Amino acid sequence: MIDSLIVFVISLLIGASAIYVGARIIVDESDFTYAIVSALIASIVWSIVAFFVGWIPLLGPILALVAYIGVINWRYPGGWLKASGIAFIAWLTSVVIIYVLSTLGIIAPGAAGVVGA
Repeated sequence: MIDSLIVFVISLLIGASAIYVGARIIVDESDFTYAIVSALIASIVWSIVAFFVGWIPLLGPILALVAYIGVINWRYPGGWLKASGIAFIAWLTSVVIIYVLSTLGIIAPGAAGVVGA
């Protein structure tokens, strides 16, 4: 139970940091608390959509990604294009963070559950 909580907190902080970087670059938003809430909501929405349609090849993961970007679109100004940019930069940032943390031996490469990391 405690291990799961630690993984959840680390994943949330990595996701929030990544969204913060993306939002800072794309829409000049600099509120980390807002990024934490956004990451939490996006994670919940992604999980719900993936649970119901994730089993559908190709379509399931695409719908989960669209739902994730939809949350970012709802939480940050600028529309779907900027939300997609924030999501892309967030993904790249999370991959870099996980790579650095795994290189330092702090976490296992797949521990935070970031796709492609």
